[in-house]
Amino acid sequence: MKGKAFSKIYTNLTKITKATCTLKADGVGYQELAFVDGRPAQVVKLIGDEVTLQIFKGTEGIGTDSEVVFTGKPPTIKVSKGMGGRFFNAYGEPIDGGPEVEGEEREIGGPSVNPVRRKKPSQLLATGIAGIDLNNTLVTGQKIPFFADPNEPYNQVLASVALRANADKIILGGMGLSNDDYLYFRDTFTNAGELEKIISFINTAEDPPVERLLIPDMACTAGEFFANDLQQKVLVLLTDMTLFADALSIVANKMDQIPSKDSMPGSLYSDLARIYEKAVQFDHGGSLTIIAVTTLNEGDITHAIPDNTGYITEGQLFLRRDTEIGKTIIDPFRSLSRLKQNVIGKTTREDHPQVMNSLVRLYADAMSARTKRENGFDLTDYDQRTLEFAKDYSERLLAVDINIPVEKMLDRGWEMMSKYFEAHEVGIKEELMEKYWKKN
Repeated sequence: MKGKAFSKIYTNLTKITKATCTLKADGVGYQELAFVDGRPAQVVKLIGDEVTLQIFKGTEGIGTDSEVVFTGKPPTIKVSKGMGGRFFNAYGEPIDGGPEVEGEEREIGGPSVNPVRRKKPSQLLATGIAGIDLNNTLVTGQKIPFFADPNEPYNQVLASVALRANADKIILGGMGLSNDDYLYFRDTFTNAGELEKIISFINTAEDPPVERLLIPDMACTAGEFFANDLQQKVLVLLTDMTLFADALSIVANKMDQIPSKDSMPGSLYSDLARIYEKAVQFDHGGSLTIIAVTTLNEGDITHAIPDNTGYITEGQLFLRRDTEIGKTIIDPFRSLSRLKQNVIGKTTREDHPQVMNSLVRLYADAMSARTKRENGFDLTDYDQRTLEFAKDYSERLLAVDINIPVEKMLDRGWEMMSKYFEAHEVGIKEELMEKYWKKN
């Protein structure tokens, strides 16, 4: 070992794989940042004085005598109000041609907020998307994923949420984005004139996959600065957490760990929970809400990634292509927001829970009628009306391109029910019927 101020330098690597290297070193901490032959790396395993580093840019060209420099601290990011409108890479370095951010340096990947500093989530987070706000209402401090097949326009939906959501700051963490998706986010935010309130951390498909492991921590650390220090309402958007988990698997395989279900590392649950548990409603004001995308493998919701995600998060938003209208909708049957009861009918209009439940029940009746039709059974008049209603409901409320306020969603729901059904068929309390029911 050679001495240098504020760092430890070693030059004797004992093992090198495609993503990791191993050496003996003293006084090194877990998740500490290091540089191997000038390439950024991070401590991922410690056994006595044996240290394993994951090298973000890969190990090609690295020899056993390469210089390893330990920095004595985890990866950091500089945070300040001047981050608004900027695009950064996985290391927090600008990729938009702008100057370096001047601000306070903070370690990424720290612990989640102490429970005594948390407040019960009870503030509406409106997105303008009826399939979310009407049926699966979100609250600040919630953590929830989009489940979607890879061919669904999930990044376009996420960009729409970023532009429509009632938040002070939007933090985008993009992992494995195609160049087209990266340009789509950049151009959409710029053209909408909302760039100043959006901060983006981007890893593209051309960047090393292991760098994706840094993106969520970068996004959450920046989000915590605005939510905790500045008491702002912050929304963190992460896409795609399946690619994040794949990067975890790459590192685990190179470290010869025995894989768990679906070739994922045994630490998958805790690795995902460490990120999602950053979501918080602070007791002093300010909040950090996390909406993430988890793409599915051939629609398999039992795969280890969505399966573990479902245990950690507070519901899910399921994207599905509706062939009847040719649009992507928020599936009302497979979607769920476990915290919506904190706000619907309380911070939203009194009729919200009843309208939501009745619309979904009538839609379920339409699906039963569709099954009858496909199996050659005769349809009743009620069946025919439910099918007409379902198409209208999908087109005007469930489709992801609908952008209206919550009260307008409720008014539209009443309009649809009164158009296709009699008052006794909708099953809503009499006092609400007297106040809101209008027959066309």
